[in-house]
Amino acid sequence: MDEKLEILLKWAAKVGISDSETSQVQTHPPLTCLGHSLFVSHFPEAGGRGLAALRDIRKGKLILRVPRSALMTRETVLKDERLSNALNAHSSLSPTQILSICLLYEVDKGSSSWWYSYLMNLPISYDVLAAFGEFEKQALQVLSLSHHVEDAIWATQKATLKAELEWKEANVLMKELNLKPRLLTFKAWLWASATISSRTLHVPWDVAGCLCPVGDLFNYAAPGEDLNFKTQSSSFGISHCVDGHDPTDMLHSEQLDYHSGRLTDGGFEEDVAAYCFYARRHYRKGEQVLLCYGSYTNIELLEHYGFILNENPGEKIFIPLESELCFSNTWPMESMYIQQCGKPSFALLSALRLWATRPNQRRSVSHLVYSGSQVSVENEILVMNWILKKCNFVLKNLPTSFEGDSSLLSDIEKLQDSFSSVQLKNVLASSTGHIRAFLEANCLERGESSAKMLSSLNIIQAIGRWRLAIQWRLSYKETLINCSSYCSKVIESLSFQNDSRIDLSVI
Repeated sequence: MDEKLEILLKWAAKVGISDSETSQVQTHPPLTCLGHSLFVSHFPEAGGRGLAALRDIRKGKLILRVPRSALMTRETVLKDERLSNALNAHSSLSPTQILSICLLYEVDKGSSSWWYSYLMNLPISYDVLAAFGEFEKQALQVLSLSHHVEDAIWATQKATLKAELEWKEANVLMKELNLKPRLLTFKAWLWASATISSRTLHVPWDVAGCLCPVGDLFNYAAPGEDLNFKTQSSSFGISHCVDGHDPTDMLHSEQLDYHSGRLTDGGFEEDVAAYCFYARRHYRKGEQVLLCYGSYTNIELLEHYGFILNENPGEKIFIPLESELCFSNTWPMESMYIQQCGKPSFALLSALRLWATRPNQRRSVSHLVYSGSQVSVENEILVMNWILKKCNFVLKNLPTSFEGDSSLLSDIEKLQDSFSSVQLKNVLASSTGHIRAFLEANCLERGESSAKMLSSLNIIQAIGRWRLAIQWRLSYKETLINCSSYCSKVIESLSFQNDSRIDLSVI
């Protein structure tokens, strides 16, 4: 265990954070807040640093308690009169902007901050979309093929523009507070806002949420799944409050323990004045203990948390739809998508089945459509052929192939390991033009100077974000390929059934 983490766990014990089920006040508090149910471990293929079960844990058991006094919220930080008084003249700032300012204000205090032990354990950077440079943004590659659906590149542009606007609005107050120059920069604001976006938990009294020491060491599990899905980044996140998301929806409905009426993952409990975390399933000793904080697509996970999942049950890929189709049914556009496994969503299939039926026959088959049933074999083949052609059209019009992206990802991984001039020259000699384009975009040249630059923090971060972009677009293409395969198999099966029926009728 590194020294900074050890300091955090000792501080946490002093302020009442505990992984013990007992809540009795002890005369001599333990030296560390963990050691009864949990311990910090490293999971290289599943989120990096996280919390593991110290013993077998049954579903629903209390595994961590963080008292309200230890949570970093607007309420607690604004007890500082200087900050509170300065804020009075800036009523237009949003709750999340204020919490970001509060975070930077505490960082400015240095070791005199009450949360110093916690603050020095926060990540030094995040891979959220707002932090993506132009090269990484363009590497996402996917442009919207429908005005109804937001594309990956625009999502990145919007995230960056939003962060810049909020920084400019907040900067006036931060200058009045005389924060250190480095904390007034856009880079510092990106760090603070990403910390709020990726690590805050919902609390009932503040839509901005709270930062929860030790509680934010839990890594993510997708809702409705007990598998330890692999993340592609060591940036960790807890649920957050963002525009367009209702704070009450931050914990998925599947987290409810219907026998007790309690959230099985966690929530703030007024009766004990603490944020309490519970095991969402049975865990064996040594297993990583995970926390579910909602259902997200991979682009949403990238936008707000800075990682993606290889296997994400919440993933949604949209294909271009005809205008007539969009207006001929009552399904919302966001419900018509392709799942990561390649299967079309219920709404997309229903809309297409109805659309593929003659207008004068739609009413008579609507009961079949809305129950999720096939209208006919011919109708289903027509629908599957339509989806198959759309998926192939999208794949054909993307600038690179799945195979090419797989090869590029391998080159990026080699580049990440190239920290000497000899290694770098070998990578450049065998690499594609994409690697050279990245080096040029980051003002790197061949030779020893490039090797030194590649070992610098900024370039390491840029390579990591570029890798995430390639992984995302690989996942996007793989979903389309899976859908093409799914449709082809359905068409083949139905065609065989249709031929069999014809043969039987002849006999």
